[in-house]
Amino acid sequence: MPDALTTSSSEPSHDPCVIGVDYGTLSGRAVVVRVRDGAELGSAVHEYAHAVVTGVLPRDTAGDDGARLPGEWALQVPNDYRDVLRTAVPAAVADAGIDPAAVVGIATDFTACTMVPVTADGTPLNELAAFANRPHAYVKLWRHHAAQGQADRINRLAAERGEDWLPRYGGLISSEWEFAKGLQLLEEDPEAYAAMDHWVEAADWIVWQLCGRYVRNACTAGYKGIYQDGRYPSEEFLAALNPDFKDFVSSKLEHTIGRLGDAAGTLTAEAAAWTGLPEGIAVAVGNVDAHVTAPAAKAVEPGQLVAIMGTSTCHVMNGSELREVPGMCGAVDGGIVPGLWGYEAGQSGVGDIFGWFTRHGVPPEYHQAAKDAGLGIHEYLTELASRQAIGEHGLIALDWHSGNRSVLVDHELSGMVVGQTLATRPEDTYRALLEATAFGTRTIVDAFRDAGVPVKEFIVAGGLLKNRLLMQIYADATGLPLSTIGSEQGPALGSAIHAAVAAGAYADIREAAAAMGAEPGEVYTPIPENAAAYDELFQEYRTLHDYFGRGSNDVMHRLKAIQRKAAQAARPGAGVAAKATVGVSA
Repeated sequence: MPDALTTSSSEPSHDPCVIGVDYGTLSGRAVVVRVRDGAELGSAVHEYAHAVVTGVLPRDTAGDDGARLPGEWALQVPNDYRDVLRTAVPAAVADAGIDPAAVVGIATDFTACTMVPVTADGTPLNELAAFANRPHAYVKLWRHHAAQGQADRINRLAAERGEDWLPRYGGLISSEWEFAKGLQLLEEDPEAYAAMDHWVEAADWIVWQLCGRYVRNACTAGYKGIYQDGRYPSEEFLAALNPDFKDFVSSKLEHTIGRLGDAAGTLTAEAAAWTGLPEGIAVAVGNVDAHVTAPAAKAVEPGQLVAIMGTSTCHVMNGSELREVPGMCGAVDGGIVPGLWGYEAGQSGVGDIFGWFTRHGVPPEYHQAAKDAGLGIHEYLTELASRQAIGEHGLIALDWHSGNRSVLVDHELSGMVVGQTLATRPEDTYRALLEATAFGTRTIVDAFRDAGVPVKEFIVAGGLLKNRLLMQIYADATGLPLSTIGSEQGPALGSAIHAAVAAGAYADIREAAAAMGAEPGEVYTPIPENAAAYDELFQEYRTLHDYFGRGSNDVMHRLKAIQRKAAQAARPGAGVAAKATVGVSA
């Protein structure tokens, strides 16, 4: 693959190009890709000015007395997304050294389920003066987990009624998804709910900003919006949850659904001015960062499991037949590529867990030693951990610091480390956390296999593929040969592939993936003795997993309840203020 700097400085391209824009948790990245061969010619990143909003609303949007947020809230500011178009896209074109006129299409991918409440013309509620200080008027990021109570009610009612869509999601709907978050909005701020005309995935909202048309993508509709076999949950079901929720689908959610790879419209004059791109070029239907990565990895056939590993991990795979897999995030017809069943699973915390530990669990002398060695703290701990024999640290951890997405679908669960002594060192715990996330992925792989969905390949994309120790641990713990995608911009490259299809350069996603997808990077083969050692540790992981995650001991739930009660008691004034502002009941 050509080096972006070399290409931009000495080989300006006038071939048709497309742009993929990957919206992550903290930033948006734009990549310029050549249509004929997938060469990545240039890129640029824009960090969101407001990052993830927790604790209190930002002053520049909500005023000096920004409302306080309860625990498990995670919001974002939608204008940060527009700034990616204004900043990263023209910068990527400049980095590529191409004439903007060479760009024939643009596509975007987004975190999911990330929801934006908007008016009829697409204006986010937080941009209206009357709602600037209302937390529910902001974007609810994928990792907003404050709707767990609503999710629990949805799951109980669906199970009691025998709703036929529930098995498509492994028997449980997540608090991260559209219906739980929408029900929370209704019940905690009915005025904002009433003012909202559309409850829109950010993946579709940004496409709306680009082309002026609201088209709902098939991916998020199926995985996050409970859209199965051409319909959503019934009005009768919604009314049983809350009478005022009866018309949620018809009045707030339902909209025209676009097939992946199709054009949602063409670039408007306003968006052309933001991006510096030609007005009228193709704008592809929106997509999710994980699902769009599969074509970038040339993983468009059944049995190829792609794990996009970053702050969290999303696992996606195609299957030729529909199977009910317990604890999955969904099985959707055409959810990744048309003509196959797309399966999704995931882990809510991976890189986030490693980052949390380096910030709060590593003493200053380790940070200084890393600095003296010219290494980052992650690299330094990885080097120390790599010297250990498997099991030498005497630890086993549960990777639930941000809850469990698959296979338990319970964001009230929390992390733990068993086996610590006064001799335990930071590198021991760090390695145990690396291994815990690998065991979490093995649990997902086993669930697929047990349900009759074969897993033949394991392909990794995302920022964590740079950690060679972590990749070998995953290969050994899962027993699968592991390859990494030969691109550092997997989601953006996948979006660019969709842009090429939307622009008519290729007949479909499979054809475009064959021509533009990245070749494998590193390949890791399971080491038999390592795999045997991890088999033994994995049995301990599963014992803890089932004991704390399947109802034998609900201590994690009880601790969360105690924590909320204590936090509310410690801030009575804040609680009253939030109640008055947001309509939250104690």
